[in-house]
Amino acid sequence: MEIRDFIAHETVYHCELCGRIFHSEELRSLVPKNCNFGYDVIVFIGESVFLQCRDYQEIFWDLRERNVTISESEVAFLARKFVIYLSLLHRRVRKKIRKFMKLNGGYILHPDGTCEGGSPHLISALDGITEIVLDNIKLPSENAGDLIPFLEAIKKAYGVPVAVVSDMGKAIVAAVKKVFKNVPHLLCHYHFLRDLGKDLFGEENDVIRKRLKSHGIQSHLGKRARELKKPVDATPKIVDGFAGMMGGGKELKDCFSEHMGLTTYLQVMWALDGKNQGQGRGFPFDQRYLVFYQRLVQLHDVLHEHFGAKRQGNQKEKRLYDKIYRDLLPVVKDSLLRKAAAEMEEKVNVFNRLREAMRITLAESKLGLNDNGDSSNMKTIEKAVEKFLNQLRKNRAYEKDVGYQKMIRQLEKYWGMLFADPIIVETKTGRIAIQPQRTNNIAERHFRRLMRNYCKKNGFRRMEKAIRTMIADTPLVMNLGNKDYLDILLDGKTLAERFAEIDAAKVRDEMRRTRSDAEMVSPKIKKIIKNPDFLETLVSLVTKKLS
Repeated sequence: MEIRDFIAHETVYHCELCGRIFHSEELRSLVPKNCNFGYDVIVFIGESVFLQCRDYQEIFWDLRERNVTISESEVAFLARKFVIYLSLLHRRVRKKIRKFMKLNGGYILHPDGTCEGGSPHLISALDGITEIVLDNIKLPSENAGDLIPFLEAIKKAYGVPVAVVSDMGKAIVAAVKKVFKNVPHLLCHYHFLRDLGKDLFGEENDVIRKRLKSHGIQSHLGKRARELKKPVDATPKIVDGFAGMMGGGKELKDCFSEHMGLTTYLQVMWALDGKNQGQGRGFPFDQRYLVFYQRLVQLHDVLHEHFGAKRQGNQKEKRLYDKIYRDLLPVVKDSLLRKAAAEMEEKVNVFNRLREAMRITLAESKLGLNDNGDSSNMKTIEKAVEKFLNQLRKNRAYEKDVGYQKMIRQLEKYWGMLFADPIIVETKTGRIAIQPQRTNNIAERHFRRLMRNYCKKNGFRRMEKAIRTMIADTPLVMNLGNKDYLDILLDGKTLAERFAEIDAAKVRDEMRRTRSDAEMVSPKIKKIIKNPDFLETLVSLVTKKLS
C-alpha cells in the first residue's frame, strides 16, 4: 500500500552441502510467494469487504486512487484469500483462546446454524462468555451424524464446555448428548416458547390467514384507501383541522359527519395496519393475522353504527362507503373465521401467561429478537412456570385439546433443560459461579449481523447464493470486532505481519479445497443443460452409440 506497484530483483542463495534454498525474508514479509499483491493489500480488501461492507467496485476505485493496479475479480479473489489467512491464523491461536477462556472459568458452547432455500447449512459454534466464534462448518443438511465430528473437533481444540445452550433442533440435541454426555445442556427459552406457541395455535392462525386471503379483503381495502386518499391529498388543511378537533376533545360522532372522507380513510388505513402490528419477533409472539381480523370486525361495527342513514357527502362518496361496508360483510359473517379467531384469542391469553411466567418476550420489552429475558432469579422463574403448569393440568376444559396437552407434555419433557442453577467452576483465582444465558440469541445475532453485512454489501436479500459460495470460516471475521480476540490473534503485531507468518502453500491448498467444496458447475456444463433439446439430443446420441 505504501510502495504501490514495484518490481523486485531477488538474489536467491543455494547451499550445495544441504540443498536448501534461501529467499529474501524482507520480500516474503511483504508479498506472499507467487502472488502479485502484498499482505497489507489483502488485509485492506478483507477489512473493507467484511467490516465496512463495501462492494468490490468501491474497493477497486479506492485502490486505483492509491495507485494499486487491480481488477474487480482480483478484489473478490483476495477477499476470499483474506478469510483463508484468517482461518489458518485462528487455528494457530486455538491453544491461546482455550487458555483465555479457562481464565473465565471455561466456556459455554452455543452451536447454531442457518440456511436459506436449497443452500447448505452454515453451522457456527460460539462461546457465550467471551462471544468469540470458535469454529464453523458447512453441511449439506443439519443432522446428528454430521454434527458429531464437528462437536468432537471443538471438544479436542477447546476442551469440554461448562454448559451447552442451543435451540430445540433434534439434530443438535442428539449430537450434544452424544459428544458432551455429562455436560448440562440447556434449551433456549426463546426458541422453546416459539415452538410451543406454534403448536398451540398454529392451526387457528393458518385458518385465519387462509380465510382472509380467500376473501381478498386486504386488496379490496387497499383499493378503497387509494380512492379515499385522492380527496384527502387535495385538501391538506383538513388533516390539520381534524387533528386539532381530536385534540380539542370534540366527540368522535361529530367528526364522522363533518369529515366523512378523512375519517373513513383513517379507519381503513388503521385496519390495514393491523398486519404490521407486533414487536418484530414474528409468529407466535406477534399475531398479525389475528390483529388484522380483529380490526376488520371493529371497523365493520363502527361503520354500521356511525355510517348509517345520517352519513353525509356526495353520491360518489356514499357509494364508496357502501362498498367498504359490503367488502367487510363476508369477513364478519364467516363462521369458520369467527370460530378460529375466538379459539386463538383464548390460546393467546394462555400463551401470554406462560411468557409472563418465564419473564421473556414480554409485551413491554422493546428488544424484539434480541430479547434475552429479564434478570429474574432462575428459581423464581421456575416456581412461576410450575404454578402455571399446575393450573393447566387442573383445567378440565383443556383435557381434550391437542394443543394444550402438547404444551403440558413439552414442559414436562424439557423441564430439566430449561432451568439451571449457576454452575460453580474452579479457576486460578478461586471458585466462581457462571450463569448460562437463557437464550441462544448470541448465535442468532451473530448470523443476523453476518447476513446483514452481506446484504448491505451485495444489495440483495436472498442469501441462498451467498451461503452456497461462502467459505465456511467466513463467520470468523465477526471476531475482528472483539478486542480480547484481537489481542490474542495479533500478539502485538499487525494483521498483515501475522498473515506473513502463514505458509503460502497452505493458503493455496485451502483455496483449492474451498473451490471444490463450493460445488461450482462449469460454464460448459451449464450451457449444455440449458439447451431446450438437451434430453432428446442426449438420448439420440446414446442410441446411435449403442447401435
